[in-house]
Amino acid sequence: MALPLSYNVRNLRQRWKVTLLAIVGIGLVVAVFVTLLAMENGFRIALRSTGSPMNGIITQRGSTSELTSWINVADAQVITVDPHVGRDSAGKPLASCEVVILANKPRRSDGQPANITMRAVQPAAFNVRSNVKIVEGRNFSPGLYEVIVGKKMADRVSGLNIGDTISVQKHDFKVVGLFTADGSSFESEIWGDYNAMAPAIGRNSGCSSLTVRMRNPSTLSDFDKQVRANPRVQLEVDSEPKYYEDQAGPVAGALLGLAAFVAVVMGIGAVFGAMNTMYAIVAQRTREIGTLRALGFSRFSILISFVLESVLLALIGGALGCLLAFTMNGYTAGTGQTQSFSEMAFAFKITPPVLIFGMVFAILMGFVGGLLPAFRASRMAITRALREA
Repeated sequence: MALPLSYNVRNLRQRWKVTLLAIVGIGLVVAVFVTLLAMENGFRIALRSTGSPMNGIITQRGSTSELTSWINVADAQVITVDPHVGRDSAGKPLASCEVVILANKPRRSDGQPANITMRAVQPAAFNVRSNVKIVEGRNFSPGLYEVIVGKKMADRVSGLNIGDTISVQKHDFKVVGLFTADGSSFESEIWGDYNAMAPAIGRNSGCSSLTVRMRNPSTLSDFDKQVRANPRVQLEVDSEPKYYEDQAGPVAGALLGLAAFVAVVMGIGAVFGAMNTMYAIVAQRTREIGTLRALGFSRFSILISFVLESVLLALIGGALGCLLAFTMNGYTAGTGQTQSFSEMAFAFKITPPVLIFGMVFAILMGFVGGLLPAFRASRMAITRALREA
């Protein structure tokens, strides 16, 4: 004969002080765990959403980032006119030869220097990457020392407001606009005109990377094989989203490892807290347990009842923790530990999978924390339970 769930609910309500303490403890652990997962998730999403699946990016084979890649002008021109590369309505190749360097500006939060990616782009860049939108000011004018700044980076770093100037190689570039790019890592960059910026920094003989709009994205693998087979060049082609996601390097893994480590350490504490709570509940309900056994409820029913009670308590705590973690959803942070050594801003993202992980973690804590007390309750002899009460 099984005990009804309403019995466990009434017991939690009756001992509300002990119950509340356990719920808050589990809730705080889940809140920290979900927040760390949201941080790792936001970092991955920012990189994964960078670029379009319609695009391919060509870099030097063996390079770890655009900073260590170089393509000379002649090779870039050969690739640009390849049949795999799409064209606009005027018949011009949808390709942008881009130079990437680093600039240095102080962070708003602590005044410490931050490396920022500056990207010299060709006019086709805005057709190849249609998600780039000017949200304040205007776009840079071709041939002039003007730049536009990603909105997230402008919010994190000083000296990047409209009207400010950025000094690079003794040339001052004026900020004339701010842009967004659907939350991608491009929002952590500074963009300028290739014909103005590349000569100013002495790198107009080629580009760090060549981004192209594929005529047919399904042929990207064939395009890569064709480029690799060319003995004249040491280049490779990759899907643009995949390339930038791979730029996470060990950072995403480190963030996930941090979340797991903190979860284990805090989870052990929460499990012991839940266990102490359930032991206290068992001690307070000795006569009750004896009476239930005398009425014919089996040891297994008692065991399941107390485990369910602990899991129910953990579920409430998990829901509370998820609600607390939601206050961090959208919070903007940054890291400089990418493959390009540049600052990248990203927003914490709490998604359904993150919430599911949080609730599963809470249930696991409740189950482990309630198992031993439940086993002790189920093993009580009827006469002993009634006598000790």
